[in-house]
Amino acid sequence: MVCEDQVEAELPAAAERPGAGHGAERALRRPRLLKPERLKQAVAARALAEGFSVVRVAGVDSIPEAPGRLAAWLEQGHQGEMAWMEERTDQRAAPRRLWSEARSVVMLGMSYAPEGDPLAVLGHPDRAAISLYARRRDYHDVIKGKLKSVAGLLAAQGGADVKVFVDTAPVMEKPLAQAAGLGWQGKHTVLVSREHGSWLFLGAIYTTAELPVDAPETDHCGSCRRCLDICPTDAFPTPYQLDSRRCIAYLTIEHPGHIDAGLRPGIGNRVFGCDDCLAVCPWNKFAQAAREARLSLRDELDALPLADLARLDDAAFRSLFAGTPVKRTGRDRFLRNVLIAIGNSGRADLAASAVALLADPSPLVRAMAVWALIRLDPPQALTLAGGALAMEKDPDVRREWLALTPATDAAS
Repeated sequence: MVCEDQVEAELPAAAERPGAGHGAERALRRPRLLKPERLKQAVAARALAEGFSVVRVAGVDSIPEAPGRLAAWLEQGHQGEMAWMEERTDQRAAPRRLWSEARSVVMLGMSYAPEGDPLAVLGHPDRAAISLYARRRDYHDVIKGKLKSVAGLLAAQGGADVKVFVDTAPVMEKPLAQAAGLGWQGKHTVLVSREHGSWLFLGAIYTTAELPVDAPETDHCGSCRRCLDICPTDAFPTPYQLDSRRCIAYLTIEHPGHIDAGLRPGIGNRVFGCDDCLAVCPWNKFAQAAREARLSLRDELDALPLADLARLDDAAFRSLFAGTPVKRTGRDRFLRNVLIAIGNSGRADLAASAVALLADPSPLVRAMAVWALIRLDPPQALTLAGGALAMEKDPDVRREWLALTPATDAAS
């Protein structure tokens, strides 16, 4: 039976040649199923051939502490507006509850380590910083197909049922990856590998096959706290805990509405995601540049001028970011981020980009255009405020105008 995210077992048929028999004779030609250890070796070989950097196996009951940790994280509200994190929590924290027939979890990692310094663009405030993972083809699409290839071999040579996942179901990939020995969850909550640093895309294969499990990885962060100290918005209340509501990656990608004014300056020129805590991890020194060609960085998305991005309409946005994770965010939310970056740039010449968007159809965009203009050119903002307030109906946009000066509030 094949369910959603499940790969059909493709067992080789009997040879089709003249005189080929059927019935009992055909059964004799079925391939011999591999024993668990040989099956695991075959799966690993296929995974490496598909471009994965590491593959390990965890038991289906290997993360008993996950339910309590997840419940505590949700209780503190650290998920922000990611309501999907609150759904199916029993299945998310316990693989066997997601699929009762599962007996093993094959965890796979694919490196996306950069060659250069991913934080170099932060020194150019008139340019856009886009997270390393997003300046390439969407990894979900690439890894999903490769997982199916690996899972297909597992089904065919192990006679097992399989399901593959890449952020498509309630699966706690990072705890499972640590249980399988791929790495450990660092103080920034991202998986860290001694061989690949913080740069691993993760995928999971649940299977009914009983595979030999690997030893879990232990924590090797020691006293280091570089990832905690570099965070521009103080998103880590304590080591190993992330408050998504303050995380730039969450704010610029997942958060659908207006970003709190107190957090905007810390965003800097990061218009989609943030690599700071990942990039400073000392274990990155052992990582070699990613080798999967389909995940090669798109050079045309590196350090794009903010002024050019501010001119994007919906069609141009979709064309520029086609096939990347950025496209899923949508033009309006992306321009919200671009305008925050413009407001943080300190570049008076970018004020014109904000002025051009004061009448944008999206109130999300208009509000940040106001904020950016006030930051860059208060006198011009004061000149335009009266007329804008007379026309503006959206309460959030009006609130941005009214923050300019108490005199503006009285005039409205």
